[in-house]
Amino acid sequence: MATRASPDPKPAVTGDTAARVPGDTYVQSFARGLEVIRSFSAQAPTQTLSEVAERAGLTRAGARRILLTLQTLGYVVTDGRQFRLTPRILDLGFAYLSSMPIWNLAEPVMESLVAEVKESCSAAALDGTDIVYVMRVPTHKIMRINLGVGSRLPAYCTAMGRMLLADLPADEAARLLAASDLQPLTKHTIIDIDALLAKVAQARKQGWCLVIQELEEGLIAMAAPLVNRAGRTVAALNISGQVNRTTAKVMQETMLPALLAATREMSRLLEMQKG
Repeated sequence: MATRASPDPKPAVTGDTAARVPGDTYVQSFARGLEVIRSFSAQAPTQTLSEVAERAGLTRAGARRILLTLQTLGYVVTDGRQFRLTPRILDLGFAYLSSMPIWNLAEPVMESLVAEVKESCSAAALDGTDIVYVMRVPTHKIMRINLGVGSRLPAYCTAMGRMLLADLPADEAARLLAASDLQPLTKHTIIDIDALLAKVAQARKQGWCLVIQELEEGLIAMAAPLVNRAGRTVAALNISGQVNRTTAKVMQETMLPALLAATREMSRLLEMQKG
């Protein structure tokens, strides 16, 4: 069963954004502009004015003003009917990566890990009820979906997601899980909140997390936290493979030590960066 690797065509309100109540400092026009940008996705790479308005929850007139502003700034182009984003939009995403030099330092560590375990490796951060990929070093295609920097997956059924939830207070993790769209993506997917909280608590206790065929049939993944000087998890690192060649036993016995060593090294580099 296919899973999503990018935002839904019509952006959903996450548990994080749902808790925010606009105040005097809230700039509604800016927020609407971001909704227009987020309305574009792999499922909707080009859109008409009416489609943008519908997906962003705006009037046609409001969507038109925002699209024309984005066009003037070079973030959108149009043929007169269809609109699409331009490569300049990547500046917004890469501003995050460039503001955190740790990822430049982390890439060689991830590449060494992939060379050692012969499986793909990814890093992700938590954003509401989703994880967002900030770096990926693949070996070969192991999923039916394409993953890259900026791809999003549900936190509740991914190893990195549960590892990131494990850093939160229990009540906050419970709130995010309650706000998640808990769907049985496979016959193995856990969607009971109490059972999920137990898995998150287990990840918190042991310092790593293993998820088997919950995101996609045949996929197995193990994650560990990347911790800053304050002891807080800023991202998670995973190793993923196919259960037909990499069993849970093999992953724990032969790959977990390498994964933990990699996260310790990346955490050390993060401390040096801050120092």
